[in-house]
Amino acid sequence: MTLALFALIVVSVSLNALAQVALRKAMTFRALPALSEPIALGTSLVANPWLWAGMACYAASIGLWLVVLSRTQVSVAYPMLSMGYVLAAVLGVLFLSETVGPARAGGIALICLGVLVVGKTA
Repeated sequence: MTLALFALIVVSVSLNALAQVALRKAMTFRALPALSEPIALGTSLVANPWLWAGMACYAASIGLWLVVLSRTQVSVAYPMLSMGYVLAAVLGVLFLSETVGPARAGGIALICLGVLVVGKTA
């Protein structure tokens, strides 16, 4: 795997993790109207800047991911998405005040080890 391809993967996965954080912020940005008020709910969602930011991150992530898939095997690329677990956990701690306990941190470390093994075989 080339450095340029790995960089594309990292950027795509990072944008995907940022999308998760933005969408979580969108759901806590302000109180959402009930499902029984679909017009108010729709209006609230359309006016939510975090929702738009999350969707933009997803769109960019998908665009870059398509480039990745055009340059490498799915069996190599797909496991790299697991880096998103690490990034999402770090971003959750930094921007959403979430906590990551020892068991979760250990699980994330195992995921990183697996991604390292897959990356070395590419």
